[in-house]
Amino acid sequence: MVEDRFLPMQNDIRRRLNEDRGNDVYFTTMIDLYAIHSDFPGIKESETLRHQPLERGHSLEESWRNETADNRFIPFIQVHEFEAYLFSDITKLPEFLTGPKRRVRELQQVADGFSTPEHIDDGQHSAPSKRIIAQYPEYEDRKTSVGPQMAECIGLPTIRSACPHFDRWLGRLEQLGSVPG
Repeated sequence: MVEDRFLPMQNDIRRRLNEDRGNDVYFTTMIDLYAIHSDFPGIKESETLRHQPLERGHSLEESWRNETADNRFIPFIQVHEFEAYLFSDITKLPEFLTGPKRRVRELQQVADGFSTPEHIDDGQHSAPSKRIIAQYPEYEDRKTSVGPQMAECIGLPTIRSACPHFDRWLGRLEQLGSVPG
């Protein structure tokens, strides 16, 4: 028997949607595409987009939105882990971790090799965090403090301009504040 992992999450979302039926109340998510379970709506269809992570994320978000059938639900599926956003300006890393300059140059070469930071992830051992840890092993124990501080240092405008999927989601959320009630 395949364990159903989508249904408990979906039930929680539906419960929250029902708790507050106001038209000016919205719900969103921020979940990671990595290891998304096989019972997720649209997962089989999205396999054709496996090498197009932004399109795959958008496809799964649409499937989830359709499954939920409530226009107040705005799903966001982060196509790769949080550390991808740090590649928006990886040159900030030495402000938090020390080491030879060649380390950050090697990480910059990784960033330069992809069209966006959201594309950096070829597999389990080449995920953005694994790439950072390969150059700065101490990051593994400090990522919960260094990661958010570095993201703040990089700044939301820079991250948004480098990460179109993330930017589209935030833009959608910002539009909610300008919708007349």
